[in-house]
Amino acid sequence: MSDIATAFADEVVTNAYTKIISVPGIEGPFALITLDNGFDHTKPSSFGPGGLAAFDAALDEAFAANPVAIAVTGKPFIFAAGADLKGVPAITSREQGLELGRLGHKVFRRLRESSVPTFAFINGVALGGGLEVGLHSHYRTVAANAGALGLPEVFLGLVPGWGGTQLLPNLVGPSNAVTVVIENALNQNKVLSPKKALELGVVDVVLDSADFIEQSLAWASQVLAGTVTPARPEIDRGQGWDDAIARAKAIVDGKTKGNAPGAVKAVELLELARSTDITDAASLDKGFAAEDEALADLLLTDELRAGLYAFDLVNKRAKRPAGAPDRSLARKVSGVGIVGAGLMASQLALLFVRQLKVPVILTDIDQERIDKGVGYVHTEIEKLQGKGRLSPDAANRLKALVSGSLDKAAFAKTDFVIEAVFENMDVKKKVFAELEQFIAPETILATNTSSLSITEMASGLEHPERVVGFHFFNPVAVLPLLEIIKGSKTDDATLATAFATAKSLKKSAVLCGDKAGFVFNRLVTRTLGEVMSAVDEGTPFDVADNAIAELGMPMSPFTLLALVGPAVALHTGETLQESYPDRFKSSPGLEALVEARKPGVWTWGENGQAVDPEVAALWPQGDKVSTSEEVLERTRRAFAEEIQIMLDEGVVAAAEDIDLCLLLGGGFGFWNGGITPYLDRTGTSEAVNGKRFLAPGVASV
Repeated sequence: MSDIATAFADEVVTNAYTKIISVPGIEGPFALITLDNGFDHTKPSSFGPGGLAAFDAALDEAFAANPVAIAVTGKPFIFAAGADLKGVPAITSREQGLELGRLGHKVFRRLRESSVPTFAFINGVALGGGLEVGLHSHYRTVAANAGALGLPEVFLGLVPGWGGTQLLPNLVGPSNAVTVVIENALNQNKVLSPKKALELGVVDVVLDSADFIEQSLAWASQVLAGTVTPARPEIDRGQGWDDAIARAKAIVDGKTKGNAPGAVKAVELLELARSTDITDAASLDKGFAAEDEALADLLLTDELRAGLYAFDLVNKRAKRPAGAPDRSLARKVSGVGIVGAGLMASQLALLFVRQLKVPVILTDIDQERIDKGVGYVHTEIEKLQGKGRLSPDAANRLKALVSGSLDKAAFAKTDFVIEAVFENMDVKKKVFAELEQFIAPETILATNTSSLSITEMASGLEHPERVVGFHFFNPVAVLPLLEIIKGSKTDDATLATAFATAKSLKKSAVLCGDKAGFVFNRLVTRTLGEVMSAVDEGTPFDVADNAIAELGMPMSPFTLLALVGPAVALHTGETLQESYPDRFKSSPGLEALVEARKPGVWTWGENGQAVDPEVAALWPQGDKVSTSEEVLERTRRAFAEEIQIMLDEGVVAAAEDIDLCLLLGGGFGFWNGGITPYLDRTGTSEAVNGKRFLAPGVASV
């Protein structure tokens, strides 16, 4: 067994079956290879050393038949989902990484360098190495219902390492390649629809899914007969390539600040592809060797291991939330009430009606606000119809389900009510007390509070057991996290219904203890507090704001402050100060900012970003100036301290849930695995707490 095969000893091998068929309109045998790991579509076919060897053997069989053409397709709904990543943690040497890269190139390039035409019939999901099989083929068809196409490697901390960086820009042009390899990958792993793949030139034709293989064979016969010649764009290797690389660098800098090695390496490889001639074997040798070297380097980085850990959290742990009660306890939700009709409440109404397709009633303090809230939902539904994402009938049905009422008695028909009113305990308690007069004893009362106590909110109610925290993140449609908070009296049926509802809303839920700020806001407020304290002490705004980029937050602290609003940040900070006065301090600068009603610290002019002169004048500063390294260190230590306290308090079940909240609630960097792998890697965990959060090897080499 080779060195690399040992690392992949547990590989679920994707077999490749060669069938020699005769096709109407084609003289001579046609070889059709099917990739299939023997499982249904829930376990996609992938490539480890065993799968690559099986594909190689199938190609031997295909070429031995002297066919007029060779095509590759997949099992139902799945073409191939790329490299088998389960063996990566067992890779311990650079040589193993090189071997894996070379093996993939050796097998896949047989399609590109074949003297007979080769086709990829992409019948379903084609990601990473799966899409690279298609790029090596001379021609590509795709089924109209194929689930997802893309090259997600940069998202995980790798590069498309089996030909993707060299072939794609030379097939579709450098700008489109940057979109697929860099921009989409770093945009929460955005994938391509078949239609978009055709538009970008990644595939040659989209065919109906019902008889996709038959249609693909018919199309192939036209290509072989010369009656169809797929368009191949002229590639701009001059200014167009310069512009594409400049855009790639700007995206990588904006999203990762250069802290994700895979993204940086991908840009270098796309630049190298400018000189790669994909019709010349020697030129391909050079480009593919560079991919092999990049793969070998990246496979041994902590950032990749953290990325794979994060991927596992988002795709596995998030689907089986720790501490959630048995699903069988969940009650059916057939009607939803929303208290409030402002922007947050209206976003919630849109989400509930779209995903649950049940009646949704909004209420507020006057009819004008209610009409505005209902109008917002109707307008958004019409926009979706305009984009072709809803049929006119479906849009009309959804609009008919959304209504408003000043009278809370209308909530009698609901079984799930969520409040999204002003973040004030007295206001929220009053709302729930009023509602209890009109709703059934088992109707759930959910609160979208971002920091207030669920237990306190439920106190004084006749049925405190049906109150639960259901904290969404803004914008509701985009961010996938839901913090579900259990009050001291919240019962299992309420909790189970909350988790089932979250799943129906297509959100990932994490169970949180009822402590001020829960998870995400508590940690981010602590971070903001450290940065603002540094400014209060005398550190320049730009030094403090830029100091913590390597923590992997998607935006700088003061950019985030402007987004959430200084008043909201101050209110959350004050809530946390009441609970933890020794660690959450008030910032005189933030208080002055709110009093002056300033929207944030920065202004933008001809010379770019600068401190608003009025803010500089009103923000009191001392004379203790910290360096960016000192600000980073104090912020790291604050994170490590707060997370350990939260784990000791039982706010979540494990450090993994902290990372999940940061990844899904605020887009923290995958290359840091959220935050705890980064704190372990930098030695901060041990320096502050005397121990790591995760065992060595869990999210590190």
